[in-house]
Amino acid sequence: MVRSNQVTLLLNRMSAGQQGASDELFPIVYDELRRLAAGLMRGERSGHTLQATALVHEVWLKLVDIDDTQWEGRGHFMRVASRAMRNLLVDHARARRTDKRGGKQARQPLDELVAVYEDRGIDLLALSTALDDLGQMDEQLARLVDLRFFGGLENRETAQVLGISLRSTERAWFSARAFLRTQLGVAM
Repeated sequence: MVRSNQVTLLLNRMSAGQQGASDELFPIVYDELRRLAAGLMRGERSGHTLQATALVHEVWLKLVDIDDTQWEGRGHFMRVASRAMRNLLVDHARARRTDKRGGKQARQPLDELVAVYEDRGIDLLALSTALDDLGQMDEQLARLVDLRFFGGLENRETAQVLGISLRSTERAWFSARAFLRTQLGVAM
């Protein structure tokens, strides 16, 4: 796990607009972001390295481009990164659906990642809608799903990022999965 104090210090410097803070932060959080992205492809063929890397880089560019963000620390940063990965995948799923309706564009690496979810019988657009509904009912449950499903974090890591106990995380994950199963009709 990345040293939280060092990350928080650099995030504060980024929030203050200090030049070079994001350049210092990237190598420190890269492995963790890469692990989040790789979690999206867990169980798939090993040739996805460049796609996970591309996902990390696209998300990083979005994160450092956010103006006036007051980062609350490493946990906040990882929640936002996980959510950004989810949003990026949903955007690509929407574009891919548009392409299927007549577009002849070449597939891009992230489109192949979206196909992984479709092959598992998971509609990313329906999942995004279900997560939005879950977030209306319980915002922390929706954040937990982002971290677990999209971020690939285990329960212990998710508990640390959310600042709750492992047992609470396990109960919440059970509840969130039950809600999503009901909404989507697929195993989560």
